[in-house]
Amino acid sequence: MNIKKIFKYEPQHEYDFNIQTTENATVQDLNTEKIDKKVNTSLQVNLEFMQSEFNSLISSDVIIRKFSLICKNQKYKAFLIFIDGMADSLNINHFVLKPLMQRNQNNTYISQNSNPTPASKNKKNLPQNSTAFANYIYNRLIPYNNLSQEIEFEKIISDINSGNCILFVDTLNIAFDIDAKGFKQRSIDRPQIENVIKGPQEAFVENIRTNTSLLRRLVNNQNLIIESVEIGKLSKTKCALCYLQNIANGDLIAEAKFRLNNISIDSLISSGELEQLIQDGPSAGIPQILSTERPDKCVKAMYQGRAIILVNGNPYALIIPSVMTDFLASPEDSNLVPLFANFLKAIRLIAFIITLLLPGMYIAVTNFHQELFPTELLFSILVARENVPFPIIFELLLMEVSFELIREGGLRTPSAIGSTLGIVGALILGDAAVAANVVSPILIIVVAITGLSSFVIPNFSFGFHLRVYRFIFTILGYICGFLGIGIGIYVYLATICSIKCFGVAYVSPISPNISGFSLKYFVPPFWKQEYRNDFLAPKKQVAQSKYSMHWKKNVKE
Repeated sequence: MNIKKIFKYEPQHEYDFNIQTTENATVQDLNTEKIDKKVNTSLQVNLEFMQSEFNSLISSDVIIRKFSLICKNQKYKAFLIFIDGMADSLNINHFVLKPLMQRNQNNTYISQNSNPTPASKNKKNLPQNSTAFANYIYNRLIPYNNLSQEIEFEKIISDINSGNCILFVDTLNIAFDIDAKGFKQRSIDRPQIENVIKGPQEAFVENIRTNTSLLRRLVNNQNLIIESVEIGKLSKTKCALCYLQNIANGDLIAEAKFRLNNISIDSLISSGELEQLIQDGPSAGIPQILSTERPDKCVKAMYQGRAIILVNGNPYALIIPSVMTDFLASPEDSNLVPLFANFLKAIRLIAFIITLLLPGMYIAVTNFHQELFPTELLFSILVARENVPFPIIFELLLMEVSFELIREGGLRTPSAIGSTLGIVGALILGDAAVAANVVSPILIIVVAITGLSSFVIPNFSFGFHLRVYRFIFTILGYICGFLGIGIGIYVYLATICSIKCFGVAYVSPISPNISGFSLKYFVPPFWKQEYRNDFLAPKKQVAQSKYSMHWKKNVKE
């Protein structure tokens, strides 16, 4: 007997159930759920369609309120549909149902004593007067500030899912879209990750309209454009593209619109997913688009000529285009004296180098280039490693992985014990490892300095990428010493130089003039920031006057 035939898997081609499909149906047709129907003049047809679309017999939170309204001494059947918990029921009661159902001078002005007649018995002039009837309801019967008339069911269903209330009236082929959102949302709070000591203490929330209002309040300029885009065939997630029309480059905005409008997915939940969909291409794990939770950082970016992308349901904004120096900058840099800000930027640059290269450099010197150590330090290292039975690569990887486990465990545990877990875990683990002769004390110092340096990086995504690449440089240093690290640095720099974010080089503004690195990385005094970055090609290159402090000029004169 052939054993291969016994264990070979053969897929089944016949099943006991059938899926009814049309002969010419394709996968794309089955996945597409586009609604192309329009509102009907028959109220019953509209009611049955909405009940079918929202499964009102099953879904307990879909509210359909049937009633009769009186207009021009005639009765009209109508119904409201909204989702409980998404719409504000009190506003609907006071500003929609009450004006429509109660008798007042607006809905019974022909004869107060005459009995209103049903509209279904008087249909002679309804088609000709339907527009006037709809305008009368729109202008006089519904005292709501945000009200629109819709005829497409696709737009109506999308607005209901967003928290709006829809009014259907018999004999009308339009529906009234009432913005009565009332769902609970998180209030504006302090930033959780990008904390600053000297600066604004407001952060984005999950509601997109609250976030756009934060930008409006800080920009305070009519040139701020906020364009809405829906992404996702099923989720229809609302996104907003924000930019200053008189500063941002037109080609940049056109490219951003093109990418956002040409995303074909079923659902979009977060800005992290959108970041992967609009970035230029694979970047070997190097973050290309800067995300932030701070409105002031977004406003500063827009004044430079960049664009901001907001995603509904996510408290982070995407800044495009982004360059490498943006990931090493903090919002506090512009709020401090240039001397202090540049000192912190120098510390971050040193932390960047230490996080990326220190473990690999240590293992390279220990294995291949011992002559670089002072004699006393070399003897100390040899004495410390005398009783350690494992190779140095095993020690280093063990401690690096342990440090990452402690870091990740501190993030996932409740905040009350997260800090305790980190401190106790690091102390006990390090002390026990040294006492058990598993690792040497000097290695604990190297791992600790590397871990502390990784915390200095302001951007979480960029710091994460440095933590991953640290292991690559460690292995290269163990295999080839400084030669392997040199090759790794060459490949790393070549990869960075090849990345572009919306047509802007990732190493801007340092490249192509590397000699001016200090002038372009460090922060000049605010009164010297006369021009915007030329790599953004903004419409308005001059940011401020050459003599911005006119009070000094007046004193001299």
